[in-house]
Amino acid sequence: MPLTGRVAVITGATGGLGRVAARAFAERGASLALISSTPEKLAALADDLQLPAGRMLTHASDLREPAAVQLAAQAIADKFGRAAILIHLVGGYAGGQTLLTTPEADLRTMLDQHVWSTFNVLQAFGPQLAADAWGRVVVVSSPLAVRPTAKSAPYAAAKAAEEALVLAFAQEVKDKGVTANILQVRAIDVEHQREKDPAPAKASWSTPEEIVAAMVYLCSDEARLVNGARLPLFGGGA
Repeated sequence: MPLTGRVAVITGATGGLGRVAARAFAERGASLALISSTPEKLAALADDLQLPAGRMLTHASDLREPAAVQLAAQAIADKFGRAAILIHLVGGYAGGQTLLTTPEADLRTMLDQHVWSTFNVLQAFGPQLAADAWGRVVVVSSPLAVRPTAKSAPYAAAKAAEEALVLAFAQEVKDKGVTANILQVRAIDVEHQREKDPAPAKASWSTPEEIVAAMVYLCSDEARLVNGARLPLFGGGA
């Protein structure tokens, strides 16, 4: 599935999943706009990828801040003309307490990381994605967004709201050649513990490579009819 000529924005690019996604999209010919909050990690990732300067841009940004996201979008437009793919991987987890004992700060943190970052990137990059009748958005979420467990309220609430934003956006751009889809993952198995140390609790974990394979498909021409979908990548276990 070649992506030559496409520009892929990857947020959270320096995380375990982001690094695998960056390499996979680069190998398929895409130019990369890599966004993270840490300039040093971005520089290390750029050195590792060894892409020509014309095919890569790194930009340190706090995606919780609308103005910062708009600056990132403008920098990408200035270099590449427009972005065609948005892979939004910014996240984090706060939980482990009952709703009655959860600090207010935990919910605010989760809303900032998941909801406001998603709102900001969709607003900033949406016009670019729709500019040439071809665009793709992929966001990684969790089954907790649909079926929360005990002591997961801040994270589950934020993920549910994030999914609502993406699914609404999918309906708003469906006639513009743009798709927006969600990959639901129970746990990202960066260290491949599912294979190294098998256990029933790890059977539903997803490796970065498995998640990225689904991303690549969703960003292909062949996936143009897949829009507004929640795709579960946790079917290996209960």
